[in-house]
Amino acid sequence: MSGTIIKRSINTEKAPVNSVSTQSVAFSHYNNISAQLPVSPETGDIVAADIAAQARQCFENIKAIVESIDHVMNDVVKINIFLKDIADIDAVDAVYASFFQNYLPVRTTVAVDALPLDGALLQVDALISNGEGTTPQAPCDLVKVAKNTENAPKSSVSTHTVAFSHYNNISAQLPIDPQSGELVAGGVKEQTGQCLKNIKAILESIDVPFDDIVKVNIFLKNLADIDAVNEVYTTFFPDSAIARTLAYVPARTIVAASALPMDALVQIDVVVSHGDGTPPQAVEDRHGIVIRANNTENAPKCALSTQTVAFSHYNHISAQLPLDPKTGAVVAGDVTEQAKQCLTNIKAIVESIGHVMDDAVKINIQLKNIADIDAVNEVYTTFFNSDLPARTTVGVSAIPMDALVQIDAVISNAEGTPPAL
Repeated sequence: MSGTIIKRSINTEKAPVNSVSTQSVAFSHYNNISAQLPVSPETGDIVAADIAAQARQCFENIKAIVESIDHVMNDVVKINIFLKDIADIDAVDAVYASFFQNYLPVRTTVAVDALPLDGALLQVDALISNGEGTTPQAPCDLVKVAKNTENAPKSSVSTHTVAFSHYNNISAQLPIDPQSGELVAGGVKEQTGQCLKNIKAILESIDVPFDDIVKVNIFLKNLADIDAVNEVYTTFFPDSAIARTLAYVPARTIVAASALPMDALVQIDVVVSHGDGTPPQAVEDRHGIVIRANNTENAPKCALSTQTVAFSHYNHISAQLPLDPKTGAVVAGDVTEQAKQCLTNIKAIVESIGHVMDDAVKINIQLKNIADIDAVNEVYTTFFNSDLPARTTVGVSAIPMDALVQIDAVISNAEGTPPAL
């Protein structure tokens, strides 16, 4: 791999330490924070059975990690909240608001089937701005740019879009009509269309084309709705003549949610390239930094996603199922074999772009059965030789192709994408 920007991995004793992840993994202008459970760092136990107390502990753990790397909570650009019971969202919001003053990050909230520790009612992960960059980048006072538009539904607990350096992160969009504030009428197709319209409205409000999306996360109440969602999805991607010529589609992950806010059937969030950067970065031609999308024959291909989409100093890897790339079928065997295949597919993708697995900064794992986590961990650690990435693991009710596990990743990209080196 070319380039000299160094990944910085740090743990602090002021937050729970995990043997299979690093609390904070910084690369270039972002820090990736591992999912925090409501565990006291002093005792190693869950703090209480009360959702408010558990939420407070999750955010206290994130705050301790953030402060251990000389940052503040105002540097958070994105929060992901995973709840056991979506009905707890109001209690969590009351705690959440106390950790942020005068600014709210972008946010995704979803209920999942299970969490890694029995008794946990939620877990929270985060993405943090990193103005100083990582060695040998010179420290700089980059500005975070947070915006809302009247053309998409507003939320009292999140900002539509928060840009920092060369990325914009968009809050998860529900199928809400921005005029009425209500869910749109109809089924999952109508709801998917509204989610994507809301995202498009947000992007248009910051003068960003739809094809600058590099990663899409789709949360479905019923995984059986995926074909209907895909039918609508293909009417939005590709969005331009150039993208159609290149057949460009973003990296993508599908998550089966046990419930979504407002009892929605679908929710979608995205990560967007930001060629002009945030001040005081020089305003460049938007396409001066190039989105670089790549597929390899050594991993399973999908017509609706690209295996890896790089922009600036990050690569986004589509969720990998335990598929044999030659047959396209789920590999034989138990969760150990399936986890190994998912990671082998990610490794093949990473190596196809001249990188190694130790360039991973964040890993996201979905398990059909959370009890399989120990077996997955045993395989997982064999794929890394140095500090482990930040990580989030959730249990879900279903995974595409009836798989037992699905894994996606974010990879550091020291060389950047042309022409920024």
